[in-house]
Amino acid sequence: MNFRKKTVSVLVLILLMISSLYAGAMGTFTQEDLKELVSSDEKTLHIWYHDEALTDYLSSAAISYKDKTGIRVVPVLAQGAEYLEQINRASVSDPENNKKAADPEDIPDLFLVRNDSLEKAYLAGLAVNTSDPLAILNTENFSKTALNAVTYKDKMIGYPLSFETSVLLYNKTYLEEMAKNQILAEQAEAVPEDADTENAEGETAADVITEEQIEAKMDELVPASIDDILSFADNFDAPEAVEAVFKWDVSDIFYNYFIIGNYMTVGGESGDDPEKISIYNEDTIQCLKVYQNLNQFFSIDTKEVTYDTVLTDFIDGKIVFSVVTTDAVKKLEDAKTEGLFSYDYGITGIPSINDERDTRSLSVTSAVAVNGYSKKQTEAELFASYLTDEYAGQLYEKSGKPSANLGVIYKNEKMNTTVKEYGHSVSMPKMIATSNFWVQLEICFTNAWLGEDVNQLLKQLSEKIMTQVNGEPYTEEAIVIEETATEEIIDEGMDN
Repeated sequence: MNFRKKTVSVLVLILLMISSLYAGAMGTFTQEDLKELVSSDEKTLHIWYHDEALTDYLSSAAISYKDKTGIRVVPVLAQGAEYLEQINRASVSDPENNKKAADPEDIPDLFLVRNDSLEKAYLAGLAVNTSDPLAILNTENFSKTALNAVTYKDKMIGYPLSFETSVLLYNKTYLEEMAKNQILAEQAEAVPEDADTENAEGETAADVITEEQIEAKMDELVPASIDDILSFADNFDAPEAVEAVFKWDVSDIFYNYFIIGNYMTVGGESGDDPEKISIYNEDTIQCLKVYQNLNQFFSIDTKEVTYDTVLTDFIDGKIVFSVVTTDAVKKLEDAKTEGLFSYDYGITGIPSINDERDTRSLSVTSAVAVNGYSKKQTEAELFASYLTDEYAGQLYEKSGKPSANLGVIYKNEKMNTTVKEYGHSVSMPKMIATSNFWVQLEICFTNAWLGEDVNQLLKQLSEKIMTQVNGEPYTEEAIVIEETATEEIIDEGMDN
């Protein structure tokens, strides 16, 4: 039986009426209102998830919510492939296979899902438009990136829980040493050779460096662009341990996307509009050319490099700069605790390409969706609100995943940089028609890295995706591009 066609119970109708009354009159609930609304004996919610790292967080939240409201929440870890298919099978009947309708008490009432799977979930009836009873889905609590990630056809169909995006990681110890050397050199040049400037301790003016001077110089050394990294590499007197100034996982599109992210559009800001697709344009061609030329400067083997090997090399002091995801902070802190990481490190936003072209990271948002087949959608929405707002402050400590909620305060201030970068990032699109786009784009980047014609690669990629979206053959008009200033800078750096 299709539960969406059942008559809604009297209790749910009453809850919806109260929810509407409070949302309209007050815009939010008080703690007393919330407890009175959802408290009921023998009431249970089932929340499904597929990432074991969230077990402690969800279990803790369930206990806290039971104490707060009287509602029992049962987290269910769904392992294996076809996660949404598992939820669908647990939610609906299948007469053709003699499968009866699931017990209403065992149906997943809500579930965690990546934003790029939301269209699929929505069209299957598994995700519904949120009523946002506690009025939390706004820019005070979430960035536009987070809200766009859970938006489909101008309606929000989920609550943003956590995110993953890329940032620039750097060895702060190396930058500090370079800063000191530069300051000493500058001071030495400023002091006349015959000047007697020793103090009581026998130090010259050139030997005295303040912490403020070091911090200021280090700020200058943190790269704001790819050009800055090239300049750093040209002037860096590398310690013996350093094997690469800049190294990242060039085999994974997640760490490459920033290069073209500001100029490539797939589905618009919410990733759901087939009319807003721009893959092959002058800017994306220019940016991918820069990426291709970086291989000649920072030669990285796509067959040998992985994210884990890059992070291990950074921990060993072999790399100065790298592009990493948000999980790197916790991994580096754990390595420090275990005595495996003896350096200091810093996190900053992904640098631009140069003064003319910016970058934009890719991000994935994990959302809490309410199951359209559940008979307890109002209660489910209230728990979804609790997870992503009131209890969001526990997420990072219990799972290592940063919260999408802007109100969360982190003990490690480096996490604030990842939050800022997430707010500037591009969400994975949720269109089913472009579901293979990332695989195709990754192939495009790999071939570009290996030296194939960038212009032709992007043209072919665009034609393939647009053919899928339109359902008929699509041909792009060829674009003619001249060499950019950034390419010339890279070439000059290679010559040096």
